[in-house]
Amino acid sequence: MLTAGEVAGLVVAVFWAVLVCFLAMVLVKLARLLTRTTKMVSDLSDRVMPLLDDASVTVNETNRQLAAVEAITKDVKQVSGQAAKLSLIMQTFLVGPLVKLSALLHGISAALKGRKAITRR
Repeated sequence: MLTAGEVAGLVVAVFWAVLVCFLAMVLVKLARLLTRTTKMVSDLSDRVMPLLDDASVTVNETNRQLAAVEAITKDVKQVSGQAAKLSLIMQTFLVGPLVKLSALLHGISAALKGRKAITRR
């Protein structure tokens, strides 16, 4: 028969064997998890790199288009400034004398009507 010390040693040995088996299973599952995670990160990086390249191309093209739009905006600003100057010149040299001519013609017309009215009496 086994003594108390031997039984205690046997219980400890069985407990130790169960613990080692449990830890081995945990390590195997952890190794699988790390393998899957590594594969997933690798696949993700394979998919992300083309997306980043496309995003970089898109940003560069957008910057180029913005530079073109800026040049167009600058040109439109210059044209509108020159159109305002031309409008002011037209107003000064054409509209002012046209108003004066219109007033003169109206005055002459009124004078002629007044003269006709006097000659009819």
